[in-house]
Amino acid sequence: MKRPRRMFGLLALLIVLAMIAAACSDSSDDTTTTTGGDETATTSGGEETTTTAAMSGEGFTFGMILVGPENDHGWSQAHFEAGKYIEELTGATMISLDTVNPADRPETSVEQVVDDMIEQGASLIFATSDDMKDGIEAAAAAHPDVPMIWSSGDSAWAEGDGYRPDLPNLGNIMGKMIYGKMFAGCAAALTSETGKIAYLGPLINDETLRLVNSVYLGARYCWEGAGNDPAELGLEVNWIGFWFNIPGVTLDPTEVTNAFYDGGADVVISGIDTTEALVVAGQRAAAGEDVWAIPFDFVGGCSEAPEVCLGVPYFNWGPSYLGVVESILAGDYTTEFQWLGPDWSDINNPDTSMIGWVAGDALTDDASATVDTLITGLGDGSINLFVGPLTFQDGTPYLADGEVATDAQIWYTKQLLEGVEGASSAG
Repeated sequence: MKRPRRMFGLLALLIVLAMIAAACSDSSDDTTTTTGGDETATTSGGEETTTTAAMSGEGFTFGMILVGPENDHGWSQAHFEAGKYIEELTGATMISLDTVNPADRPETSVEQVVDDMIEQGASLIFATSDDMKDGIEAAAAAHPDVPMIWSSGDSAWAEGDGYRPDLPNLGNIMGKMIYGKMFAGCAAALTSETGKIAYLGPLINDETLRLVNSVYLGARYCWEGAGNDPAELGLEVNWIGFWFNIPGVTLDPTEVTNAFYDGGADVVISGIDTTEALVVAGQRAAAGEDVWAIPFDFVGGCSEAPEVCLGVPYFNWGPSYLGVVESILAGDYTTEFQWLGPDWSDINNPDTSMIGWVAGDALTDDASATVDTLITGLGDGSINLFVGPLTFQDGTPYLADGEVATDAQIWYTKQLLEGVEGASSAG
């Protein structure tokens, strides 16, 4: 029997977000970041958020390099919208180029794109994919006077494995999507009628492994909290080979998603940049199946099939990117590694929160309330899911009993957790 669907005003939320951005009047004024400890978060004026008018950026130009289409309803669109947010709040000008990847632009390197953007007047470059590592590091070395941000990387993390002190102009910004994926896992576990959840994965690296593990931890927590047998919960992962479909190169995400449902899964959580999992769920639901999906990355991700969408964990790059622009305009830019969590006082605040969650129309009221309880607990510290005992797939210990994971232990994840079915390496 179909579950009742909770009708949330997603369209209204998107309109409100657009109105706030268009007002061009408020931006974060008191946001700080901390790294290297047990927790990394954003704080905005303590209990209250303080905003101020954005600094004028008239005459300032920045470049935005996107790995996928700027309108993908996922990862790349979230970055592109952040660029528009900066333009609207400051009057700065964005130069953007999308689909910068070896399949779509085999003759174009990241270094070439950076050179071209700087020639056009860009005084700041955002490189928005983990796969741009070699290119943006080479570009930063070639243009030492131009600040650059590599989203996903660790080149500015003094305690990190990839620290590059010889690139003082290259900073890093990334969101703590581990939380968003915990919310997603919880929603999936509370909705699934079979106990079989599937994860549509991109490629295998430390980032994607930690996100799958976060889904599993959130799902297990809420599944057991609802009184279910943990042995009856399954999470299966299949990796397509890149962040989105490349015909003839990757697995077809539409085929992978259909295989998940054919195999008994009734909820598919997407980890790729595009919306195939949600589209397939919508098609199968229209044919009478009780299936659901959770897209990724973009606040409007549910829009293609809202009737089967349980919600979307999303990145909000605008406030952090705006902070970089303003620091450059003020003449006090410093290279930082920023791994930013939600603004726990309001995780959907478009001017302060890096990570958000929009509950979908298909999530029941009771399930949504439980997800909200998880969000509250993670925010106030009463819940921490990265606590031992936790074991990797191959039986080696990850966290001892009572051990709390550090940022480094979470960031540099080398295996899926015991209980997750799927490959931990590409080999």
